Amino acid sequence: MNGLFTYSSSELTAIQLSLKVALVCTLFVLPFAIFIGWFLARKQFFGKAFVEGFLHLPLVLPPVTTGYILLVVFGTNGWLGSFFYHHLGIKIAFSFPAAIIAAIVVSFPLVTRSIRLSIELVDKNYEEAARTLGASNLRVFFTITLPLALPGVISGAILAFARSLGEFGATISFAGNISGETQTLPLAIFSAMQVPGQESSTLRLVVVSVVLSLLAMIGAEYLNKRILKRKL
Repeated sequence: MNGLFTYSSSELTAIQLSLKVALVCTLFVLPFAIFIGWFLARKQFFGKAFVEGFLHLPLVLPPVTTGYILLVVFGTNGWLGSFFYHHLGIKIAFSFPAAIIAAIVVSFPLVTRSIRLSIELVDKNYEEAARTLGASNLRVFFTITLPLALPGVISGAILAFARSLGEFGATISFAGNISGETQTLPLAIFSAMQVPGQESSTLRLVVVSVVLSLLAMIGAEYLNKRILKRKL
């Protein structure tokens, strides 16, 4: 067990990359998930069931399948990837942005679902009362709906962060396992497991993964309880 908490530079880089991916993913996903969650919770339209099913596809698809689809779309010969590569000189697949995109795609349904369910629990009578007093729809949303749905928003954000930390299948398929660039914590664990004599490295990374995920879940529960107490 010597050196259990002595991390190599490549291990620290993998941890830092995971935290960067998770943070950027959460910040990017949250505003879009809030809007989509509100829209699905408050609006009725033709094809709503199809839209909901499509949004939730990453939850049921094998992550490797999700990664392959992203590769088809954003690869250098893909639908969008070819435009970025040939016209702008930007290569998306097998790069750090690809790891972020993979995390966004797999975490977005979780955040949207959490926020949508929270908004559905907000009493519409409060919103209607505010409108009768002259409040605009935008003001109603920011002063009534969003504050009351805040526990779901926070839970969704924490879920996005935790899910991004644990993402493996879509990332390795779309972003690759490039040390120092796309090798996040789960990929580093996978790589260490393939090399004989790297049990200590594997264990160190697993401990970090478990601790980070556990802290995220504990933080979500703590914040939700604080918010609920303020409302009572």
